[in-house]
Amino acid sequence: MWLELQIFGFRALWSPFYMIFVAVLALVYFYLTGPGRRNDKEKATGFQQITFFSGLVLLYIVKGSPIDLMAHIMFAAHMTQMALYYLVFPFLIINGVPGEVWRRIFDRPVIRPFLKFITKPLLSLLLFSGFFSMYHVPAVFDFAKSNEIVHAGFSTTILFFAFCMWVSVFPPTEGVDRLGPLLKIGIIFGSGVLLTPACALIIFSDAPLYATYTQSGAWMDALSLCVPTGVLEGLAGSLNGPEFFTSMPLLQDQQLGGIIMKIMQEVIFAAIIGHIFFSWFNKERNTIDPIPEVTMEQNEYVQER
Repeated sequence: MWLELQIFGFRALWSPFYMIFVAVLALVYFYLTGPGRRNDKEKATGFQQITFFSGLVLLYIVKGSPIDLMAHIMFAAHMTQMALYYLVFPFLIINGVPGEVWRRIFDRPVIRPFLKFITKPLLSLLLFSGFFSMYHVPAVFDFAKSNEIVHAGFSTTILFFAFCMWVSVFPPTEGVDRLGPLLKIGIIFGSGVLLTPACALIIFSDAPLYATYTQSGAWMDALSLCVPTGVLEGLAGSLNGPEFFTSMPLLQDQQLGGIIMKIMQEVIFAAIIGHIFFSWFNKERNTIDPIPEVTMEQNEYVQER
């Protein structure tokens, strides 16, 4: 497939403009946690820097590298992109930014009430799961893939709600820390349950669901979201569908996508639940009152009695 993808050119494969966007985000982070910080609390630790820049690298991989182009060709690649973009990327960014920087953002009079409302655990869980599932309803999915503005709007909205859900589980500031460890685990488990019907619909369908991957015109519309118009027009006569790039039947590709999404979701959620549990366990263990030491005089007194 890699050789076949070369026909789209460097810009479609590696998205240089998106690379610039990610570089700008890195510079903003460097400024806010470095020269532009107000106090030493806003300075990022080495671990936070690694976490944040790992998030930026992941962002470019899923949205700027050939994976983004492949997501418009194969449904399995699309679902891999979704799992990394919505379940891993927000987690890395939230934990990579110092709490004082988040506090500077959250404490603005106009933003504070809205963020306090939208990051309520149950609400953010329902919004993320609901919009993610709605996006994969065939009619909605095909419409979004045919319009650049609608596609960008849906992707950004789902990402925003993913951030809200993860903020409720890993609060960057004390003001949004509403849940104990058990409830945080419950939120993650609930998200897995709510995403299951969408995955099941995709996995157990007996026919391809999405015109984006089955109809030549809809497929070309989806490709136009990431391939320059001039390049796509020049290839219109030789391309008629995903079969040009892969021999995998469309139904198997769709089912594989649903399986990939479900497995990656379970693995990611299990790892995060384990992190929450063991952090909670270690914290509780460290707060247990130590056994009082028995002095020599007390020991002699006990022996005499």
